[in-house]
Amino acid sequence: MNETGRGRVASLATAVGRGVRRGGERARAGVYAVADRIIANAPRIAVRDLATLRKQFPGLGPEELADKLVAGAAGGTATVGAGVGAAAMLPAPPAMPTELAAEIVGVASIEFKLIAELHEVYGVRAPGSTRQRAVAYLGAWAEERGIDVAQPATVNAALGVQMKRELRQQVLRRSFRNMPSLAPFMVGAAVGAAMNRRDTKKLARKVRKDLRAKQIPWDLPVALEK
Repeated sequence: MNETGRGRVASLATAVGRGVRRGGERARAGVYAVADRIIANAPRIAVRDLATLRKQFPGLGPEELADKLVAGAAGGTATVGAGVGAAAMLPAPPAMPTELAAEIVGVASIEFKLIAELHEVYGVRAPGSTRQRAVAYLGAWAEERGIDVAQPATVNAALGVQMKRELRQQVLRRSFRNMPSLAPFMVGAAVGAAMNRRDTKKLARKVRKDLRAKQIPWDLPVALEK
């Protein structure tokens, strides 16, 4: 290859490298933006306390009540997944990055509410204000675990760097997980619904297992909201 040819190859390689870097930067910016939306939305999500849940589901014990909450949340995330999956099957799909971001935020909101209410059911409410509890439950969602109220550091991390990093990593993993439901050559609505239903139930199993080890019976007092 002569000098001109080598120069053209080098220029092409440099241009491709720049494109990859720019694409990566845009992808990271998108992930961070979605994570920030989830963080901002969390304190606004209405979470039912134990008294309200027991009133709405009379006669049920903790496990039965938790089963009801999980079934409802799984149905909700399945509906979100089906809607986005169906959109991907259209001849000219809408802007997929926007659709994907909307699904991630929608699913996160449903699962956040589920986790917060499971903590109520098992008597392990996070301490502090509504915002402080929201931060604790966001951490539980990101790490797929129940909070440990005996260790203040796990609750009082607020919006620290580590918590944001973990949340963003969870959003990134969820983005990749949801890609098949957005691909026009995949099954679409059925796949999107099934994936979300399965993953919400899997998340619930992990959190419930964690909370059972710390469970406070209903006949014992639960910390009051501040």
